[in-house]
Amino acid sequence: METITECPVCGANRFKPFLVCQDYLVSQQKFAIQQCETCDFRLTNPRPDANSIGSYYKSEDYVSHNDEGKGLINTAYRIVRNYTLRSKLNLINKLNGGEGRILDVGCGTGAFLENCKTAGWNVMGMEPDSDARDIAQKKLEIEVKPNLEAIKGEEPFDIISLWHVLEHVSNLNEVIPQLYQLLSSKGTLLIAVPNSDSYDAHYFKEYWAAYDVPRHLHHFTPSTIKPLFQKHGFVLTDQKPMVFDAFYIAMLSTRYKSGKADYLKSIQIGLSSNAEAKRTGNSSSLIYILKKA
Repeated sequence: METITECPVCGANRFKPFLVCQDYLVSQQKFAIQQCETCDFRLTNPRPDANSIGSYYKSEDYVSHNDEGKGLINTAYRIVRNYTLRSKLNLINKLNGGEGRILDVGCGTGAFLENCKTAGWNVMGMEPDSDARDIAQKKLEIEVKPNLEAIKGEEPFDIISLWHVLEHVSNLNEVIPQLYQLLSSKGTLLIAVPNSDSYDAHYFKEYWAAYDVPRHLHHFTPSTIKPLFQKHGFVLTDQKPMVFDAFYIAMLSTRYKSGKADYLKSIQIGLSSNAEAKRTGNSSSLIYILKKA
Protein backbone atom coordinates (compact mmCIF):
# COMPACT_ATOMS: atom_id res chain seq x y z
CA MET A 1 0.00 0.00 0.00
CA GLU A 2 1.02 3.60 -0.60
CA THR A 3 -0.30 6.80 0.94
CA ILE A 4 -0.74 9.99 -1.08
CA THR A 5 0.33 13.09 0.85
CA GLU A 6 -0.23 15.78 -1.81
CA CYS A 7 -3.43 16.56 -3.72
CA PRO A 8 -2.87 15.95 -7.46
CA VAL A 9 -5.09 18.92 -8.34
CA CYS A 10 -4.09 21.78 -6.02
CA GLY A 11 -1.00 20.46 -4.22
CA ALA A 12 -2.45 20.83 -0.72
CA ASN A 13 -1.48 18.24 1.90
CA ARG A 14 -4.55 18.05 4.12
CA PHE A 15 -7.26 15.44 3.54
CA LYS A 16 -10.43 14.56 5.41
CA PRO A 17 -12.42 11.30 5.45
CA PHE A 18 -15.11 11.04 2.76
CA LEU A 19 -16.28 7.41 2.57
CA VAL A 20 -15.15 3.87 3.25
CA CYS A 21 -16.07 1.51 0.42
CA GLN A 22 -15.70 -2.21 -0.17
CA ASP A 23 -14.11 -3.94 -3.15
CA TYR A 24 -17.07 -6.13 -4.13
CA LEU A 25 -15.46 -7.38 -7.35
CA VAL A 26 -12.25 -9.09 -6.24
CA SER A 27 -10.87 -8.85 -2.72
CA GLN A 28 -13.85 -7.84 -0.51
CA GLN A 29 -11.39 -5.51 1.30
CA LYS A 30 -12.41 -2.05 2.45
CA PHE A 31 -10.67 1.11 1.25
CA ALA A 32 -10.91 4.71 2.40
CA ILE A 33 -11.76 7.56 0.07
CA GLN A 34 -10.45 10.93 1.24
CA GLN A 35 -11.24 14.47 0.14
CA CYS A 36 -8.83 17.37 -0.20
CA GLU A 37 -9.68 20.06 2.35
CA THR A 38 -8.71 22.81 -0.10
CA CYS A 39 -10.24 21.84 -3.48
CA ASP A 40 -12.52 18.88 -2.58
CA PHE A 41 -10.75 16.44 -4.93
CA ARG A 42 -11.45 12.83 -3.91
CA LEU A 43 -9.04 9.92 -4.03
CA THR A 44 -8.61 6.39 -2.74
CA ASN A 45 -6.03 6.77 -0.01
CA PRO A 46 -4.11 4.72 0.97
CA ARG A 47 -4.15 2.52 -2.11
CA PRO A 48 -2.32 -0.52 -3.57
CA ASP A 49 1.03 0.39 -5.06
CA ALA A 50 2.11 -0.30 -8.65
CA ASN A 51 3.42 -3.77 -7.77
CA SER A 52 0.15 -4.97 -6.23
CA ILE A 53 -2.67 -3.17 -8.08
CA GLY A 54 -2.71 -5.70 -10.94
CA SER A 55 -4.15 -8.45 -8.75
CA TYR A 56 -7.29 -6.35 -8.16
CA TYR A 57 -8.18 -6.54 -11.86
CA LYS A 58 -8.18 -10.34 -12.05
CA SER A 59 -11.88 -11.13 -12.28
CA GLU A 60 -13.99 -12.66 -15.02
CA ASP A 61 -16.56 -9.98 -14.21
CA TYR A 62 -14.16 -7.15 -15.08
CA VAL A 63 -15.93 -6.66 -18.37
CA SER A 64 -13.63 -4.15 -20.08
CA HIS A 65 -10.72 -6.61 -19.93
CA ASN A 66 -12.51 -9.58 -21.46
CA ASP A 67 -15.22 -10.32 -24.01
CA GLU A 68 -16.68 -13.34 -22.23
CA GLY A 69 -18.13 -12.13 -18.90
CA LYS A 70 -21.38 -13.92 -18.08
CA GLY A 71 -24.59 -12.84 -16.35
CA LEU A 72 -27.45 -10.46 -17.09
CA ILE A 73 -25.59 -7.31 -16.05
CA ASN A 74 -22.62 -8.07 -18.32
CA THR A 75 -24.98 -8.97 -21.15
CA ALA A 76 -26.80 -5.66 -20.69
CA TYR A 77 -23.45 -3.89 -20.68
CA ARG A 78 -22.54 -5.35 -24.07
CA ILE A 79 -25.91 -4.60 -25.63
CA VAL A 80 -25.68 -0.97 -24.57
CA ARG A 81 -22.00 -0.86 -25.57
CA ASN A 82 -22.94 -1.52 -29.20
CA TYR A 83 -25.08 1.63 -29.14
CA THR A 84 -22.54 3.75 -27.26
CA LEU A 85 -19.74 2.71 -29.63
CA ARG A 86 -21.71 4.20 -32.52
CA SER A 87 -22.36 7.33 -30.46
CA LYS A 88 -18.65 7.71 -29.69
CA LEU A 89 -17.77 7.29 -33.37
CA ASN A 90 -20.33 9.93 -34.33
CA LEU A 91 -18.86 12.26 -31.71
CA ILE A 92 -15.26 12.00 -32.91
CA ASN A 93 -16.33 12.36 -36.56
CA LYS A 94 -18.19 15.55 -35.65
CA LEU A 95 -15.35 16.96 -33.55
CA ASN A 96 -12.73 16.22 -36.21
CA GLY A 97 -14.82 16.94 -39.30
CA GLY A 98 -14.40 13.36 -40.51
CA GLU A 99 -11.93 10.56 -40.01
CA GLY A 100 -8.38 11.21 -38.88
CA ARG A 101 -5.75 9.83 -36.54
CA ILE A 102 -6.86 8.53 -33.12
CA LEU A 103 -5.16 7.16 -30.02
CA ASP A 104 -7.36 5.30 -27.54
CA VAL A 105 -5.63 5.11 -24.16
CA GLY A 106 -6.72 2.11 -22.12
CA CYS A 107 -8.35 0.56 -25.17
CA GLY A 108 -9.22 -2.71 -23.39
CA THR A 109 -10.08 -5.42 -25.89
CA GLY A 110 -10.25 -2.90 -28.75
CA ALA A 111 -14.00 -2.64 -29.39
CA PHE A 112 -14.01 1.16 -29.88
CA LEU A 113 -10.94 1.17 -32.11
CA GLU A 114 -12.39 -1.64 -34.20
CA ASN A 115 -15.36 0.61 -35.02
CA CYS A 116 -13.04 3.52 -35.76
CA LYS A 117 -10.84 1.44 -38.06
CA THR A 118 -13.86 0.16 -39.98
CA ALA A 119 -14.99 3.79 -40.43
CA GLY A 120 -11.66 4.80 -41.96
CA TRP A 121 -9.74 6.15 -38.98
CA ASN A 122 -6.00 5.58 -38.58
CA VAL A 123 -5.98 3.91 -35.18
CA MET A 124 -3.51 3.29 -32.38
CA GLY A 125 -4.23 1.77 -28.98
CA MET A 126 -2.53 1.67 -25.60
CA GLU A 127 -3.49 -0.98 -23.03
CA PRO A 128 -1.38 -1.96 -20.00
CA ASP A 129 -3.24 -5.22 -19.26
CA SER A 130 -1.47 -7.94 -21.24
CA ASP A 131 -4.52 -10.22 -21.61
CA ALA A 132 -6.75 -7.43 -22.92
CA ARG A 133 -3.91 -6.15 -25.11
CA ASP A 134 -3.52 -9.56 -26.78
CA ILE A 135 -7.24 -9.65 -27.60
CA ALA A 136 -7.11 -6.11 -29.01
CA GLN A 137 -4.07 -6.85 -31.17
CA LYS A 138 -5.73 -9.87 -32.78
CA LYS A 139 -8.95 -7.91 -33.31
CA LEU A 140 -7.29 -4.80 -34.77
CA GLU A 141 -4.32 -6.46 -36.51
CA ILE A 142 -1.99 -3.75 -35.19
CA GLU A 143 0.52 -3.49 -32.37
CA VAL A 144 -1.18 -2.17 -29.24
CA LYS A 145 1.29 -0.33 -27.02
CA PRO A 146 1.70 -1.24 -23.32
CA ASN A 147 2.21 2.35 -22.11
CA LEU A 148 2.46 5.97 -23.28
CA GLU A 149 6.25 5.87 -23.27
CA ALA A 150 6.08 3.38 -26.16
CA ILE A 151 4.18 5.98 -28.25
CA LYS A 152 6.79 8.73 -27.97
CA GLY A 153 7.92 9.99 -31.36
CA GLU A 154 4.66 9.15 -33.13
CA GLU A 155 2.95 11.75 -35.31
CA PRO A 156 0.45 13.86 -33.32
CA PHE A 157 -3.10 12.59 -33.00
CA ASP A 158 -6.28 14.41 -33.99
CA ILE A 159 -8.23 12.67 -31.21
CA ILE A 160 -7.00 11.11 -27.98
CA SER A 161 -9.66 9.28 -25.99
CA LEU A 162 -9.73 7.85 -22.49
CA TRP A 163 -13.05 6.06 -21.94
CA HIS A 164 -13.31 5.38 -18.21
CA VAL A 165 -9.53 5.22 -17.88
CA LEU A 166 -8.33 8.35 -16.08
CA GLU A 167 -9.78 7.17 -12.76
CA HIS A 168 -7.33 4.23 -12.95
CA VAL A 169 -4.25 6.39 -13.62
CA SER A 170 -1.98 6.71 -10.60
CA ASN A 171 0.31 9.51 -11.80
CA LEU A 172 -2.07 12.14 -13.19
CA ASN A 173 0.48 14.94 -13.31
CA GLU A 174 2.85 12.83 -15.39
CA VAL A 175 0.28 11.33 -17.77
CA ILE A 176 -1.64 14.51 -18.65
CA PRO A 177 1.49 16.31 -19.97
CA GLN A 178 2.24 13.19 -22.06
CA LEU A 179 -1.25 13.41 -23.57
CA TYR A 180 -0.64 17.09 -24.31
CA GLN A 181 2.55 16.25 -26.21
CA LEU A 182 0.85 13.50 -28.25
CA LEU A 183 -2.12 15.67 -29.28
CA SER A 184 -2.00 17.84 -32.40
CA SER A 185 -2.28 21.61 -31.96
CA LYS A 186 -5.94 21.60 -33.00
CA GLY A 187 -6.70 18.13 -31.70
CA THR A 188 -9.29 17.08 -29.13
CA LEU A 189 -8.85 15.18 -25.88
CA LEU A 190 -11.87 13.17 -24.69
CA ILE A 191 -12.02 12.15 -21.04
CA ALA A 192 -14.95 9.99 -19.84
CA VAL A 193 -15.13 9.37 -16.09
CA PRO A 194 -17.75 8.72 -13.39
CA ASN A 195 -19.02 11.76 -11.53
CA SER A 196 -19.00 11.35 -7.76
CA ASP A 197 -21.29 14.40 -7.42
CA SER A 198 -24.10 12.72 -9.39
CA TYR A 199 -27.56 11.92 -8.02
CA ASP A 200 -26.89 8.16 -8.01
CA ALA A 201 -23.56 8.64 -6.23
CA HIS A 202 -25.30 10.57 -3.46
CA TYR A 203 -28.13 8.02 -3.34
CA PHE A 204 -26.01 4.87 -3.05
CA LYS A 205 -23.16 6.43 -1.01
CA GLU A 206 -20.59 3.73 -0.13
CA TYR A 207 -22.43 1.19 -2.31
CA TRP A 208 -22.07 3.29 -5.49
CA ALA A 209 -20.45 0.89 -7.93
CA ALA A 210 -18.49 3.59 -9.75
CA TYR A 211 -16.28 4.15 -6.72
CA ASP A 212 -14.92 0.69 -7.66
CA VAL A 213 -12.12 0.76 -5.09
CA PRO A 214 -9.23 0.15 -5.29
CA ARG A 215 -9.18 0.05 -9.12
CA HIS A 216 -10.50 3.61 -9.23
CA LEU A 217 -7.77 5.66 -7.64
CA HIS A 218 -9.39 9.05 -8.25
CA HIS A 219 -13.03 10.17 -8.10
CA PHE A 220 -13.67 13.16 -10.33
CA THR A 221 -16.30 15.87 -10.47
CA PRO A 222 -16.75 18.73 -12.97
CA SER A 223 -15.32 21.16 -10.42
CA THR A 224 -12.06 19.20 -10.09
CA ILE A 225 -11.56 18.11 -13.71
CA LYS A 226 -11.36 21.69 -14.97
CA PRO A 227 -8.48 22.94 -12.76
CA LEU A 228 -6.59 19.65 -13.11
CA PHE A 229 -6.39 19.98 -16.89
CA GLN A 230 -6.12 23.75 -16.88
CA LYS A 231 -2.78 23.63 -15.10
CA HIS A 232 -1.45 21.38 -17.88
CA GLY A 233 -2.44 23.70 -20.73
CA PHE A 234 -5.92 22.41 -21.59
CA VAL A 235 -9.21 24.29 -21.76
CA LEU A 236 -12.53 22.54 -21.14
CA THR A 237 -14.79 23.34 -24.10
CA ASP A 238 -17.81 21.12 -23.42
CA GLN A 239 -19.12 18.18 -21.41
CA LYS A 240 -21.66 15.56 -22.43
CA PRO A 241 -23.70 13.08 -20.37
CA MET A 242 -23.36 9.31 -20.63
CA VAL A 243 -27.00 8.56 -19.89
CA PHE A 244 -26.78 4.75 -19.90
CA ASP A 245 -24.12 4.70 -17.21
CA ALA A 246 -26.66 5.69 -14.55
CA PHE A 247 -28.67 2.50 -15.20
CA TYR A 248 -25.68 0.16 -15.42
CA ILE A 249 -24.07 1.60 -12.28
CA ALA A 250 -27.40 1.41 -10.43
CA MET A 251 -27.75 -2.30 -11.33
CA LEU A 252 -24.35 -3.03 -9.81
CA SER A 253 -24.98 -0.74 -6.84
CA THR A 254 -28.25 -2.43 -5.86
CA ARG A 255 -26.45 -5.77 -6.00
CA TYR A 256 -23.65 -4.49 -3.79
CA LYS A 257 -26.14 -3.03 -1.30
CA SER A 258 -28.52 -5.98 -0.94
CA GLY A 259 -26.70 -8.94 -2.48
CA LYS A 260 -29.06 -9.09 -5.45
CA ALA A 261 -29.57 -6.69 -8.36
CA ASP A 262 -32.90 -4.86 -8.23
CA TYR A 263 -33.64 -4.07 -11.86
CA LEU A 264 -36.80 -2.05 -11.28
CA LYS A 265 -35.07 0.08 -8.65
CA SER A 266 -32.10 0.49 -10.98
CA ILE A 267 -34.34 1.88 -13.72
CA GLN A 268 -35.98 4.26 -11.24
CA ILE A 269 -32.64 5.55 -9.96
CA GLY A 270 -31.23 5.82 -13.47
CA LEU A 271 -34.19 7.89 -14.61
CA SER A 272 -34.00 10.11 -11.52
CA SER A 273 -30.26 10.61 -11.96
CA ASN A 274 -30.59 11.62 -15.62
CA ALA A 275 -33.52 13.91 -14.84
CA GLU A 276 -31.55 15.64 -12.08
CA ALA A 277 -28.54 15.92 -14.41
CA LYS A 278 -30.57 17.94 -16.91
CA ARG A 279 -30.90 20.58 -14.21
CA THR A 280 -27.44 20.39 -12.62
CA GLY A 281 -25.16 18.91 -15.30
CA ASN A 282 -24.07 16.25 -12.81
CA SER A 283 -24.63 13.10 -14.85
CA SER A 284 -23.58 9.73 -13.47
CA SER A 285 -20.69 9.77 -15.97
CA LEU A 286 -19.51 12.63 -18.15
CA ILE A 287 -17.47 13.04 -21.31
CA TYR A 288 -15.20 16.08 -21.00
CA ILE A 289 -14.09 17.65 -24.28
CA LEU A 290 -10.75 19.45 -23.99
CA LYS A 291 -8.55 21.44 -26.34
CA LYS A 292 -5.09 22.89 -26.07
CA ALA A 293 -5.33 26.42 -24.69
